[in-house]
Amino acid sequence: MRGAAPDSGTRPHAGTRTRRRRVPARPPARRARPSLVLALVYAGAVAATATCWSDLTSVSGLTGALAWAGRLTGLLAGYACAVLLGLMARVPALDRGVGTDRLARWHATGGRHTVVLSVAHMLFAVAAHVARSGAGAPEAIAGLVLDGPAMLEATVALLLLVGVAVVSVREVRRRMRYETWHYLHFVTYAAVFLGFGHQLTGPDFAGGVVMSLFWYALYVSVATLLVWYRFLTPVHRALRHGLRVAEVRRESSSVVSVYLTGEHLDELGAEPGQFFRWRFLAPGMWWTANPYSLSAPANARFLRITVKGVGDHSRALAGLRPGTRVWAEGPYGALTAARRRRPQVLLVGGGVGISPLRALFETLPGEVTLVYMARRDEELILRHELDAIAAARGATIHYTVDELTGSSGGRSVPLTGRALRTLIPGLAVHDVYLCGPAGMTVAARHALRRAGVPGRRIHVESFDF
Repeated sequence: MRGAAPDSGTRPHAGTRTRRRRVPARPPARRARPSLVLALVYAGAVAATATCWSDLTSVSGLTGALAWAGRLTGLLAGYACAVLLGLMARVPALDRGVGTDRLARWHATGGRHTVVLSVAHMLFAVAAHVARSGAGAPEAIAGLVLDGPAMLEATVALLLLVGVAVVSVREVRRRMRYETWHYLHFVTYAAVFLGFGHQLTGPDFAGGVVMSLFWYALYVSVATLLVWYRFLTPVHRALRHGLRVAEVRRESSSVVSVYLTGEHLDELGAEPGQFFRWRFLAPGMWWTANPYSLSAPANARFLRITVKGVGDHSRALAGLRPGTRVWAEGPYGALTAARRRRPQVLLVGGGVGISPLRALFETLPGEVTLVYMARRDEELILRHELDAIAAARGATIHYTVDELTGSSGGRSVPLTGRALRTLIPGLAVHDVYLCGPAGMTVAARHALRRAGVPGRRIHVESFDF
């Protein structure tokens, strides 16, 4: 579908280079190093459990050992809850430096450990209470839950955390709509809120001013980041930039490009390769925000995304009307020029995964080669733009099509290390940016490693989170 086109003198027409308004140079974006982030997380875990470890030598007997183990697992679970929320607070420095997909993997792994620690804390605490009280297990457990300090709230919090863990199991998640799964995760906030009071009743906080201050500082800091970056910042940017749909252009039978216009878009600081979470204020779409990459370099007046219709939300983009209001959260992602370390760069894209790579292909300095993989000719979207960019900068494009029809001008290239070395001379000294369907991405990564490309120079970012 096409709506009323924006001013032809300012819209980024496909396949042409546009004159952009000169804007003041922005200072380099802050990026947190993944190794530094992990070091801080582990250092915080040591600080959070310091008082517990200092009491280890005074532990005696089975009851004392069970109680001590319950203290340790409880402290670690409480600390991990704060860290998990902090990782998903969408702090720009974390997102640009670590990468959204890596943060999501850390969050998922940490979430499983947090649930295990929480359940272990409950089991150790109950076992110690039963051993200490001498009563029968059912009576002791009921008394602990109903009469213990903030125990009823803690029990509800644990049940909520276990419930979130269950719906996050891959087999369960596949049966759910993404939006449903996403909103169920907001239950985590309630679980952490309910469990916070119980944490402060532990022996490590009784009379321990330093420990209490550390705990309050940790949770207040995380809560501030969440409110600021996940709620206040999107509202402010929506009011500041006034994003609206300008045009919807069909690129193939299942792919559309959405052009968006607004004010002061250069202030967003969007880099080629990054994405936003887009919330289109249209019937049936306003309640969900989905991640889509910019498929062209951003400028002061226009942004563009190119999306394949694979779900309800992405298919609905083809029916957007010009003038539809849009909220954009971001920019996010670390698949940017900042990852480049070598003068030679290879971009490997599959299907609509070409979107962020198309923006990088136009802007990355140095010697850039693009390999664009598709199953059929019609899946080679934005080809006229890619050809124009290649001609303008003297770059090389290899189109590889599984089902050759004679019209693509491409060839079928097996995704193996030998085939890639033959196609790209000197491949082992390249930086590689990789984006595409999950199966292709995994196969390409293995092929690149077999071709001699070190893993640290294979840059991938996935939206499978």
